[in-house]
Amino acid sequence: MARRPEEEYDYLFKVVLIGDSGVGKSNLLSRFTRDEFCLESKSTIGVEFATRTLQVEGRTVKAQIWDTAGQERYRAITSAYYRGALGALLVYDVTKPTTFENVSRWLKELRDHADSNIVIMLIGNKTDLKHLRAVATEDAQSFAEKEGLSFIETSALEALNVEKAFQTILSEIYRIISKKSISSDQADANGNVREGQTIDVAAASSESNTKKPCCSSS
Repeated sequence: MARRPEEEYDYLFKVVLIGDSGVGKSNLLSRFTRDEFCLESKSTIGVEFATRTLQVEGRTVKAQIWDTAGQERYRAITSAYYRGALGALLVYDVTKPTTFENVSRWLKELRDHADSNIVIMLIGNKTDLKHLRAVATEDAQSFAEKEGLSFIETSALEALNVEKAFQTILSEIYRIISKKSISSDQADANGNVREGQTIDVAAASSESNTKKPCCSSS
């Protein structure tokens, strides 16, 4: 079946959100995909995802952003959650040092289960709570540089740097995919660049983006 005009895109990129429970992953997702924020949002149960189509480097990209529960009891979903992901946003709460300390564990899990070429961005969220800050920007920046990650601080509440964070990681994914595509095409005897190539990384059986009420738990 042909796609409807509003569904047309050149690339489909799957990006996963990971990090401890309560760091603001779901609100980063809702802010980016629906420009919504919910102060009373409940913990995510299992996995959910939302999509948004946008322009990246002059191409139409459909970003499929996956959000998961940060609680230990949901770790069994790990392998399926990471499968096909081209990017990962590793989120901690700048007001809770423990969530930053756990970043190393999340990073190890990510590298154990995801593709070795996955693009990873470290995000320090909730910068609007300036009076409660407990993780210095410099410490996070230093960790990111040591691990080869990009880094940015955000506030889902104030919509600060949320768009920039997603645009940055999607642009980096596009650059990597483009290089692979060019290399592949150059190896092609015909030497023709193939247009309209879709990188279908999602294992989801449905592409529907069901909009749930802001504060729903599932």
